[in-house]
Amino acid sequence: MSKSSPWRSPVILTWSGLLLLFFIANGVFIYLALSSNPGLVIDDYYERGQDFEKNMITRRAEDPGWNMRIELIGVPIQQQLGEFRFHLSDRSGALLLPDSVTLHAYRPANIKQDFDAPMSELQTGTYSVEVAFPVPGVWDLLVVVAKQGAEFSQALRVNVVKASATKGSE
Repeated sequence: MSKSSPWRSPVILTWSGLLLLFFIANGVFIYLALSSNPGLVIDDYYERGQDFEKNMITRRAEDPGWNMRIELIGVPIQQQLGEFRFHLSDRSGALLLPDSVTLHAYRPANIKQDFDAPMSELQTGTYSVEVAFPVPGVWDLLVVVAKQGAEFSQALRVNVVKASATKGSE
């Protein structure tokens, strides 16, 4: 290279280095995105999307107007049993007897950690279940009530804390 070559300029070398660093960083991000896919996409996504609006209109028309509430007993801690209660009554406050009540726990970050647990009746209109979450973080809970072939649900988002985080505060 001659003394007047542009590749000897510190400005050109700096910009070339930054451009190279940009492409390397993007390559690493693309590799990580492809190699660490959590598998959240379902196989029949298109069919489920087509039915979504029809199902929502049907559910709104069939809504019985029940009062449903999920109650969290204490702070959920990773790998420790925590209790959830579900209260169910009709519009007038009368307690209901459904066919089944089930808690579905969904982990938004990884579908492989989702689980279901049937809820047992504590008393008329109040149901309970004890569950242990395998990992800390955000979980979406869905309580599904089945009565005479129809299903109705109530959702709640909870944050599960690490077991080690609670030991220091005791």
